[in-house]
Amino acid sequence: MRRVLVVAIAVLALAGCGHKKRTRVPPAAPSRRTPPVPVAPGHTETGIASWYGHPYHGRAAANGEIYDMEKMTAAHRTLPFNTWVRVYDLDNQKTTEVRIIDRGPFVDGRIIDLSHAAARELELIGPGVARVRIEVIRTPANAPAGLFAVQVGAFRERANAERLRASMAASYGFARLLQRAENPVLWRVLVGEEPTEEAAGALAQRMRQNSVEKFTGFVVRIDSVP
Repeated sequence: MRRVLVVAIAVLALAGCGHKKRTRVPPAAPSRRTPPVPVAPGHTETGIASWYGHPYHGRAAANGEIYDMEKMTAAHRTLPFNTWVRVYDLDNQKTTEVRIIDRGPFVDGRIIDLSHAAARELELIGPGVARVRIEVIRTPANAPAGLFAVQVGAFRERANAERLRASMAASYGFARLLQRAENPVLWRVLVGEEPTEEAAGALAQRMRQNSVEKFTGFVVRIDSVP
C-alpha cells in the first residue's frame, strides 16, 4: 500500500511539472474590421434626386476631373467613382444613365445630385427635385472595396476644420481632414473609418444621440483623391 501511495504521489508530481511546462496560447484577438464588400451591379436605392450646375460648372469634382454640367455625370456620397447608375423617375417614368464623379448631395433625404444634362432628361430642371430609384449598372474595373466615415463639416478655412477635427478625435478616437481641390479649397472633416455603410451609419447615430445641438452628418466613402 505504501508503495502504491509513493507511485501515485510521483505521478501527480510529474503531471504537475508537465502542466507547468505547457504554455497557453491565448486566442487571437478578433479583427477590428470584417473585409469590406465592394458594391455590385444591381444595387438599388430610393430617395430624392436633385441637380447642380453653376457655380460648380468648370470646378474640380471630387475625383479630380473638371465638372461639366452638360455631361452625363452625378454626385453620390458612397458609390465608387466611375460607377454608372441608371436613374428612374418614379413619377414620370423617365430614365437616364450617369457616371459618378463627385460627392454629395449633403442634404437629408437626397441620394444623388445630377448634372444639368441628366436632370434635363428627367424633366427635373423646373421642379428641382424628384423621387427616384437608382440602380448600379456598371462598376469600374478593379474598384477597391470602400471604407466609410461620417462627414460632419466642410470649411473654407483650415483652422476651423482643424478645431472640429480635434474635437471629434477626442470624442470618437479618429478623425481626419480631407482637402477638396476646388477654388477656393474646401476642407472636409471625416470621423471614423468603418468597413461598411451600416457601421458608419451606426457611428452617425451614436454621434446624433450624443449631440446637444442638431446633428448634421452624412455617411461618405473615404476617397484616396482630394
